[in-house]
Amino acid sequence: MEYQKLIACHECDLLLRKPSNVRGRRAACSRCGASLTALPGSGLPLDWICAVTLAALITFCITQTFPVIEMRANGMMSEATLFAAVRSLWSGNMRVVAAMVFCSSILFPLIELLALLYLLVPLRLGKLPPRFNSMLRLIQVVRPWGMVEVFMLGVLVTIVKMVSMAEVIPGPGLFALGALTVMLGVVTSFDPCGLWAVRDEIRSPRMAGVRWSRLSTGSGHFTRPLRARKAGSSPVITAQRAGLVGCHACGLVQTRIERQMHQRCSRCRHMLHERRPDSLTRTVSLLLAAALAYIPANLLPIMHASTLGRSEDDTILGGVAYFWTSGDWPLAVVVFVASVLVPMLKLVVLTLLTVAARRGSGWRPRERAGLYRIVERIGRWSMLDVFVVALTVTLVHFGSFAVITAGPAALAFGAVVVLTMLASHQFDPRLIWDNAGPRIRPQR
Repeated sequence: MEYQKLIACHECDLLLRKPSNVRGRRAACSRCGASLTALPGSGLPLDWICAVTLAALITFCITQTFPVIEMRANGMMSEATLFAAVRSLWSGNMRVVAAMVFCSSILFPLIELLALLYLLVPLRLGKLPPRFNSMLRLIQVVRPWGMVEVFMLGVLVTIVKMVSMAEVIPGPGLFALGALTVMLGVVTSFDPCGLWAVRDEIRSPRMAGVRWSRLSTGSGHFTRPLRARKAGSSPVITAQRAGLVGCHACGLVQTRIERQMHQRCSRCRHMLHERRPDSLTRTVSLLLAAALAYIPANLLPIMHASTLGRSEDDTILGGVAYFWTSGDWPLAVVVFVASVLVPMLKLVVLTLLTVAARRGSGWRPRERAGLYRIVERIGRWSMLDVFVVALTVTLVHFGSFAVITAGPAALAFGAVVVLTMLASHQFDPRLIWDNAGPRIRPQR
C-alpha cells in the first residue's frame, strides 16, 4: 500500500486509511477520538474560507481604528482601544505584560489572516504561491496563541465592572470586535493542513487547468484502522510498529530512517520525530515554573487603585469576592473559573499525564487523552484577567481623581498562562498510548 494513502493519528499514532474526500465533514480517530487533520475536502470550501478571511481582515482594521469602550466620570472622558491598552501597560513599566497582550490580541491574529490570504488567493486561482511551506507552517505556529475571543470576554467583564463606577458607552470597535470573534471562529475551524492536498494537485501535471470546484469531489468514505493479518498479533498497527512516521506539520506518512538523527519531512521539511524528544522533561520543567508563578499570581495585587488620595490593592480572589458581594454572581463564577480553577486544573491534569506517562501506565488511555484535549482547548481562557487589567488601566486614568495601574500579579499570572500552554504543547500525547491496549471503538 502507498504511504500517501495512509494517515497517522497525531495523538495515538494509529495508522488509518485516508479517504479520498470527506466532503466537508470531520473525521475522528477510532482509537483515541482525536480529530484527524490533513484530510482532503475537510472543512468549508476554499471560496468560503477566502471570503471570510478577507472580511475578518477588514473587520480587524475597523476594530483597531475605533474605540472599544468609552467611559465618562465627573465630566471627564476616556476611551480604550486595543493599541491604547498595550500602550498603557507599556508606559506603566509592565512591558512584558504589554507584549503578551499585543501578541495575543493583535499581532498573531493579524499574521494568521495575512498568511491565509497570501496562500488562499493564489490557490483559488490555481497557482502555487512562493514559500508555501514557510507560510503554512507560520499559520500553524501562531494559531494557538491568538486570543481575540478571550479579549472579547474580557471586554464584557470590564464593562460590567466599570458600570458601577461611571457611565460606560460601547464604542464602534466593540461591535466590530464581536463580529471579528465570530469570523475568526470560522477561520480557525479551517484545517490549514488540507491545503497540502491542494498544493499537490496543482503541482501534478495531470491536474493542470482543473479548477478548485472540481478538486473537492470524491467518494467520501470513512477512515478505517489498519489491522494486522497475523494471528495472535495486535489487531491494530501504529506508525511506530510499522517503521513509519507521520509529519505533524503536513500529515504525510513516510518511512523512518533509523540511522538519521534529524530526519525531515520529504514534503514540508519539518522535523520528524517518533516521539517528541525530552517531552516529559520539558513538560515537568515548565509545570514547576508555572506552579511557582501561580503562588504570587494569587497572593500579590493584580491592580493598584488610587482614588482621591486613597490607595487600594486588588487581588484576583478579591475581584471574585467583589463581583459576588455586589450581586454579579454569574460574572464572579466566570472570573473564578477562568482565573483560578482553569490554571489549577491545567497544573493538576498535566501533572497526572506526565506521571502516568513516566511510569508507563496503560490506565484509561482514552480518558487521559480526553483530559489532554480539554487542557489544550481551555488553556487560553486563563488570559481573561490579564485582558481585564489592560482595559481597566486604559480606561481609569483621570489624573488625581482616579488612577488604576497594573500590579505584579499581572506579570506572574501571564507567566502562568504562557508556561502552562507551553507545557501542554511540549507533552507528546502519543506517550499515553504506548503502553495501552489495542482496543478500537467500533464504527457505526
